[in-house]
Amino acid sequence: MASAAPTAAAAGGAQEKADLGAWLAVAAGTLGAMMATLDISIVNSALPTIQGEIGATATEATWIATSYLVAEIIIIPLSAWLERVLGLRTLLLIAAILFTGFSVVCGTASTLTMMVIGRTGQGFTGGAMIPTAMTIIATRLPPSQQPIGSAAFGVTAIAGPVIGPLLGGWLTEEFSWHYAFLINVPICVILVTLLLVGLPHRKMKPELLADADWLGILGLALGLGGLTVMLEEGNREQWFSSAFIVQLAAMSAFGFVLLAIGQVTSARPVIRLSLMFDRSFGSVMVMALMMGMVLYGTSFVIPQFLAAIADYNALQAGKVVMLSGIPSMMLMPFTPLLMRYLDLRVAVAAGMLILAMSCYVETTLTAAADGGDFVVSQVLRGTGMILAFVFLNQAAISSVPRENAGDAAGLFNAARNIGGSLALASLATIQEQRMWLHTRRIEELLQANNLAVQDHLAGMTEMLGSAEAALRAISGTIMREALVMTYNDLFWLLAVGTVAVTPLVLFLKPLPKGISAAPMH
Repeated sequence: MASAAPTAAAAGGAQEKADLGAWLAVAAGTLGAMMATLDISIVNSALPTIQGEIGATATEATWIATSYLVAEIIIIPLSAWLERVLGLRTLLLIAAILFTGFSVVCGTASTLTMMVIGRTGQGFTGGAMIPTAMTIIATRLPPSQQPIGSAAFGVTAIAGPVIGPLLGGWLTEEFSWHYAFLINVPICVILVTLLLVGLPHRKMKPELLADADWLGILGLALGLGGLTVMLEEGNREQWFSSAFIVQLAAMSAFGFVLLAIGQVTSARPVIRLSLMFDRSFGSVMVMALMMGMVLYGTSFVIPQFLAAIADYNALQAGKVVMLSGIPSMMLMPFTPLLMRYLDLRVAVAAGMLILAMSCYVETTLTAAADGGDFVVSQVLRGTGMILAFVFLNQAAISSVPRENAGDAAGLFNAARNIGGSLALASLATIQEQRMWLHTRRIEELLQANNLAVQDHLAGMTEMLGSAEAALRAISGTIMREALVMTYNDLFWLLAVGTVAVTPLVLFLKPLPKGISAAPMH
């Protein structure tokens, strides 16, 4: 069922309304994006269980998560080109069916190799479903109703990483880790049905393969793939003291050179990097990068803190992380109305500053902190994320011509995911360095000839029965306090980074006329 082509307001001031087919297409796009973003983090809670059952080491098990992210980051910017070659419906049908097939491979995997192959396939096919959701909104809905689609997409994109750890933990605890992957099978049936009904078929254009920007395609794969793996593995491999990291850096640099050559030599580059030179879209990209750092960084740091300090299990930590999704769900119905009456620059600035505040209130954590200490910050984070994400999403597709909507969607989502990789890489490195610094500083304060230290050691010795046990207990306390101080530093850095990019809202363009809170029809 095809909808009328979306256009601007019709003569006489009446605005065109999208038909049922268009809304079914939007539903399909958001469901596909939800499934893809959910699977980024759904394995996090189940990872220790999966690692044990397939016989992987702790280092090897990280590739279960990393392989998905690497493949997804590579394919997201390529989605616009694949859409031109295959047609939107054909691309999404192929992606949905293959994603489900790879999910079954993961759900039945008995070896690490089989699991990594399945996760890589999930990443390549799931990644194609994320930016195409934005493309559907930009091309199938009239401007007056795009905010409704953007709000739905915004919630799914934010809710996926937030709900993933909780859902994965619950399925693992109550049933089996296999269902964290097999749950995609019934979802795919619904998705394929919506795609067949809601999107019109378009003839494929295989002739575009001959004129494709193959240098750009190869460069994009090598550049983003090498950069992502380097960021993921850098801290573990001691960065450039490792030959492996040096090789990845060289591969990534070579890839970006090929991509740059393709931008100059190809009649139609695989992705239009020139869009980033527009100050409005370039500002959106930088803020999307920072937003990804906060979204994925806090989703990683908070469970780590609760596990190490409060002794929470994966399911308990997942419930705390999920708190940030509640404001997103509550605010979603109001975002189209906000887009009508609230200046985009004010909304994005408010969202980014609320995100910064959510990180700042976590800079005073203590060793007695538990999940209750994250309630306020998580509510703030969910509120700031929905404001920043939905309005930035709308700014991304509104700041470029409609024919470039696919490229803009790919770049916007790639920036968000690369921000997540940057956060995980930099936070791991900073955590190691600050942990060492705080431990040394605390030890320097506890001088052996200090009477208070001597009295405390004597009391601990009497209580535990030996000086050796007392020293171990004191060492554990030092490490615990240093770890809390380190996590406070990480939240502080995320807060400062978010505030630093907020002035870029001054370069954003107001939303085009015709944006309204019109109801769905």
